[in-house]
Amino acid sequence: MARQFGALIVADVASGTVLAAHRLDLAARSLARPGSTLKPFVLMQLLESHRLDANRKLMCRRVLRIGSEQMDCTHPASVRELDTTDAIAYSCNSYIAEVSLQLNGAELVQLLRRAGFDSRSGLASDEAIGHIDRPRNPEELQLEALGSRGIEVTPLELLEAYRKLAMQQRSGHLGSAEPVFLGLRQSIAFGMAHAAQVDAIEVAGKTGTAGSQESAQTHGLFVGYAPAENPEIALVVFLERGRGMDAAALAQPIFAEFSREKRNP
Repeated sequence: MARQFGALIVADVASGTVLAAHRLDLAARSLARPGSTLKPFVLMQLLESHRLDANRKLMCRRVLRIGSEQMDCTHPASVRELDTTDAIAYSCNSYIAEVSLQLNGAELVQLLRRAGFDSRSGLASDEAIGHIDRPRNPEELQLEALGSRGIEVTPLELLEAYRKLAMQQRSGHLGSAEPVFLGLRQSIAFGMAHAAQVDAIEVAGKTGTAGSQESAQTHGLFVGYAPAENPEIALVVFLERGRGMDAAALAQPIFAEFSREKRNP
C-alpha cells in the first residue's frame, strides 16, 4: 500500500480477528458508496424469495441511464446475454437494474440492514456507522441496488458482510444462493475482478467503483476471501482514488502470500 491513499484489512474468517491491517482507522471511519460490491446481496434476496430464475438469461443493454445517472456496463461487449452467475462475474449493471425492480424500497433497505451495512462490524474500536436511505421511486431503488446512491458503508462493514458470506460458503449450505457464490469465484477466474487471481489458490471476490458527493474522482473497492471452497481469510481493499480493478490488483499479492504460507508452513 506504499504511496496508496487507502486501507487494506485482512481478517480470519472463523474468528473475525484482524490478522493484518494498513490504516485500520481509515477503514473504520471512512463512509463511501459501495458500488457493485452490493450486487451479491441483492441477487441472493431475489433468489431466496423465488423472484429470480438463476438460469434465465437477460440481454445486457450496455448503455444504461437511470434518472440523471449514466451507469453504462463496462464488461466486454461480447458478453451480451447473462444469467445470475454471469451478472456477478461480469458485474452487469443492466442485469441488476432490471431485476432489482422485483423488490420494493422497504425490502431493499431490510436486506441491506441484514447484511450489516448500518451496524458496526466489531473489527475495530470507534467505528463509524453506515447509512441506508429508503428509495422513493424506482430510479432511486435501482441506483441503491447498484451501490451508486442512497447508501454509504465503511470498508469494515463491507469486510464483515463478506466474512459472513465466507462463513456460509464454509458451511456448505448455499441453497438457492449457489449461483451467486459461483459468480464470485468466476469474477476472479475470468471476470471483472481478475486482477486478484492467484494461480495456486482459488479466490472469490467482487470489485466496486463508485463516485462521491465530495469529488468527481471515483474510489475503488475489492472484497473477497480464500480459499474459495473453504475460506480461511477475508480481506477488503479501499482506495480513496481509483477503481475496483486497482483495488483487486492490490489484493492479489496478499492472496499469493497466503497461498505460499499454506504450501510452506
